[in-house]
Amino acid sequence: MNYFRIPSIFSAFPQLISAESTRHGGVSQAPFASLNLGINTDDDDKNIAKNRRIFFEKLDISEAQFASSYQVHGDKVLVVIEGARTEGFDALITNQSNVFVGVTVADCTPILIYDARNQAVGAVHAGWRGTVAQIALKALQTMQLTYGTKPSDCYAYVGTCIDECSFEVGEEVAEQFDKEFKRFDSTLGKYLIDLKRANAAQLSSFGIPDNQIEISPFSTITHNKDYFSYRLEKGQTGRMLAVIGVKN
Repeated sequence: MNYFRIPSIFSAFPQLISAESTRHGGVSQAPFASLNLGINTDDDDKNIAKNRRIFFEKLDISEAQFASSYQVHGDKVLVVIEGARTEGFDALITNQSNVFVGVTVADCTPILIYDARNQAVGAVHAGWRGTVAQIALKALQTMQLTYGTKPSDCYAYVGTCIDECSFEVGEEVAEQFDKEFKRFDSTLGKYLIDLKRANAAQLSSFGIPDNQIEISPFSTITHNKDYFSYRLEKGQTGRMLAVIGVKN
């Protein structure tokens, strides 16, 4: 059972816990089938609680060690020192061992960051608004200010989200993106946006070497049997979690 995928970019660091959940291995029924980890969905609360227990047990960590936020598609970064739930932040960072940060997604881009020298981590939720607001870059800048993070020490994963071939937007959204991250499809009469490349470019602009950045080859739309998609499933679906932290 593939409960989650571990980004290969982090495989050289045995002390690092990192995972991007799939939709498999939980107890939720359709349309939330089956490993729905999203607290703010219409799924039964008992199912969500059991799914989260399953997920964290598979990672061999406790949910009490997990820090997250009710996400608002903004650009605020929270410095975390303990496991807790808050609201209003779309990125969380910590340098505390045995504290794990994560974000919830179902089309938006999850980004996981590891500063190997300072043993600091970050989890970022970047929808199109967060991407335009450069939240991934802001998370790295906050890590630099808080922990002394240097680009050469960072490894990063741009996770599974809606892919360019499926992310149709109007001109009012497209005009907020640089030209290299959008293209106009005359058949659709819509622009197509590449959130993965736009966010990876922010990691590169901070100075992280390209060979220390991994981009997920999967899509919430075209691989919908394995991942939840808010857009494809018209809002009635579950959520994945992308989690990272250093285990002592």
